[in-house]
Amino acid sequence: MGRELLSIEHLTKRYGDLTVLEDLSLTVQEGQVIVIVGPSGCGKSTLLRCINALEPIQGGIIKLDGQEIDRDTKKLPELRQKIGMVFQSYDLFPHLTALDNITLAPIKVQKRKKAEVEAEALQLLERVGLKDRAGDYPRQLSGGQKQRVAIVRALCMHPEIMLFDEVTAALDPEMVREVLDVLLDLAKQGRTMLIVTHEMQFARAVADQVIFLDGGQIVEQAPPDQFFEHPKTQRAQKFLNTFTFETIKNHGGNDYENQA
Repeated sequence: MGRELLSIEHLTKRYGDLTVLEDLSLTVQEGQVIVIVGPSGCGKSTLLRCINALEPIQGGIIKLDGQEIDRDTKKLPELRQKIGMVFQSYDLFPHLTALDNITLAPIKVQKRKKAEVEAEALQLLERVGLKDRAGDYPRQLSGGQKQRVAIVRALCMHPEIMLFDEVTAALDPEMVREVLDVLLDLAKQGRTMLIVTHEMQFARAVADQVIFLDGGQIVEQAPPDQFFEHPKTQRAQKFLNTFTFETIKNHGGNDYENQA
């Protein structure tokens, strides 16, 4: 693992009287894959949105590469370019082709040359098996294909860290595997990633560290084998007991042990 890339210190996030994240601290090293699991409503997605300054925070400090991520700073647009985020809802522009969706921000925001960006986009699309769909519009793509385009769009901005928020949650089971395979490949390339997922076998295969979040706090943090085989807290044990091999298999997350 490399240098400390992301630092979160005593993060607190509230919606009115509801505290969603409370005094949460976390560090992520360059090249590290952190998988965040936990019950619905525990603050997983909110944590990612706070890192990207999509949500205002009520306490604490978030730093990327030593620079504070602050919604009020003039440097925020520049910092956001270093954070790639992929949502479960794809968020592709319906009136643009897959290639145009990918190249829009690098050309308009980063002022890079169109030919250079398009060449890189096609290369990335080929890597995820979609080069032949570059001219298709989102309506012509399956859910799994749209999600892979969304991942390539984030990669084309050359982010230092990637955030994935339940990227398979809206997909049919047969499409889950094709997206998880892309994330597994990114992990093998040494990408720094924070992944929120309910795919437990995938989490075990891809993670360097698993974080169990509950009640807006990190209840447990451990390497995947330790977390899944010997969870230290009753809350984590109870959470893991809700998953059986069959339910994991039905969600498309089987057979990852052989690829880790």
